[in-house]
Order: sequence, then structure tokens, then C-alpha cells
Amino acid sequence: MTAIDPDAPGGPEVLVPVTRPVPQPAADEVLIRVAAAGVNRPDVLQRKGGYAPPPGASSIPGLEIAGEVVAVGADVPSELIGQPMCALVAGGGYAEYCVAPFGQCLPVPDALTMAEAAALPETLFTVWTNLFERGFASEGDTVLVHGGTSGIGTMAISLCTIFGIDIIVTAGSAEKVAAANALGATHAIDYNAEDFVARVKEITAGKGVDVVLDMVGGDYVPRNLACLAEDGRHVSIAVQGGMMATIPIFDIMRRRLTLTGSTLRNRDTAFKTLVADELAHTVWPHVEAGRLKPVMDRSFPLAEAADAHRRMEAGDHVGKIVLFP
Repeated sequence: MTAIDPDAPGGPEVLVPVTRPVPQPAADEVLIRVAAAGVNRPDVLQRKGGYAPPPGASSIPGLEIAGEVVAVGADVPSELIGQPMCALVAGGGYAEYCVAPFGQCLPVPDALTMAEAAALPETLFTVWTNLFERGFASEGDTVLVHGGTSGIGTMAISLCTIFGIDIIVTAGSAEKVAAANALGATHAIDYNAEDFVARVKEITAGKGVDVVLDMVGGDYVPRNLACLAEDGRHVSIAVQGGMMATIPIFDIMRRRLTLTGSTLRNRDTAFKTLVADELAHTVWPHVEAGRLKPVMDRSFPLAEAADAHRRMEAGDHVGKIVLFP
């Protein structure tokens, strides 16, 4: 099969098509003929050598796919062959074929194209487990999400709209603020033109937000904490702005704040299967009804994966970037 599997880390230019063996499904896996694969920030980090695949995972990048099941493992019903599925995977998505644990698959409904289905799993699993499970966001809450026009940010806007949560997002330009507002954000803040801490306090009449979903880290963390209401929750999912932060411990104690976070890729199949089951019951009915779709930016042929990464790194995208074989 054709795949993108760099021999060494580097710039986007290392993402060139190569030939690799078609993977064979283990007992609890399915083999999917890939129709589309999502592009995510961890793929960029892996390409640069900063985010190695977990033990046993494919060296081929790509954390989410959609396509047709063409083979199944011994413990998976054969009736699934021929069925359209999307899946969260720990690697292997930038290829014509990819194996996925059956428990991490979700059916592709008629309401979605294959490109849209491929753009769902990574951001949906991430936002659900962090904003809703670790951050306990619920109806009536107000949350702050950075990177409002990213794949994570646009998914957070969509889910908050469905579940009755006010969402404040930040973005890096007036154009992106307008895009976030058009997508349904309650408020959007241009962090290059305004102090987001002051704006959050103004928007919430001094109360603050119930949850912050942060992918920046570094010096954003104490600023995020200043945005939280009493008993607020701060959830970290990435450290694009730095791995270390200085935090006001007594203020955390005094206002009963919670700091938490997680990574998804290295969690085991059992955990991801539980999340998939929750999504199947709580979110997938909205997908099937056409009420939840990923915001799509651009699609690129697999052979142009380098251009897809260049677009992501330029930061001009709004929503998800997808590859198709």
C-alpha cells in the first residue's frame, strides 16, 4: 500500500509517499480501507521528532480515519465487512489501509461524508474526555477555550451549542474572531488585540468561567486561573506555549480551583472503548441527525501531505484538514 512514513524527523518535505505492507488486524481489530484521514497537531509534532508513537503503534502518522471495513480479526463479527466506519487510532492513518481496535470505531451515518467522518474522532474524543469528563462542563456553565478556530476549538463550540453551555473562545485575528462567532461561539476574543483575562471578567460580570480548556500552557496558565470562577476547573491538553508554569498556590486553595489535564494517544484500548461507548450514546445521535458535523477547512491528496502540514503550521486554517488516498 501507499503510505506516508518518514525515515527520519524533519520539515514537511519528509512527508513523501512510500510503499509499506498492508497491516493485518489482530483478534480485536478491523482493517479499514482508508477513504480519508484527519490531520492533527500531534502529527506535526511526530514529524518533527517530538511525539513518538506509543509502544506497538504504527510509525505511520495519523490518529483518525474513515473508510470501509475490508477484514476483521478473529474476535470481531464478520458482518462488519463492507460497513463504513470511522475510528480513533494510535497511528497509521496516513495510508491506504489502517487497522483499528473495533472498540474505537463508530459507524459512519448517512449525514456525514467520509471526509467529515475522518475529521471527527480525534477532536471529539479529546474534547469530550477533557471538557466534559475531566472539566465537568454541563448545561448552564460558561467555559473558556483557547484556539477557537482550531479543530479542538470548533468541536468545542459545536458540542457546547448542543449541550447548552456558553463558550468564550480566543483567536488570533479579527477574521478568526468573526469565523468563531459565525460558528456559534457565545463570545470570541482577539488575543492579539485584547487582554483575554480582562475581557472574560467583563463578559462574566466579574464571576469568571467554570472551566478553561487550555492547549497553550506556559505563561497562559496563571492567566487562565485568573479567569476561573470559584470552584473552577482548569484542563490542560497541550503545551504549545511552554511546559512549565508558575501558579498561585494560595489562590488555588482560597478559590478551591482544580487543575487537571490529560493526553489521549497513550491511553489503552479499554479506556478509549469506554469513551467510544459514551459517545455512541450521548453524542452520536446528534451526528446521525445532522446536528453535529466537524468544521472542514481543506482536503489534500495523501501525496500532498507536506502541503497539509504546511497549512496547519501556518495557522491559517479554520477547522479540520483532511487527507485522502
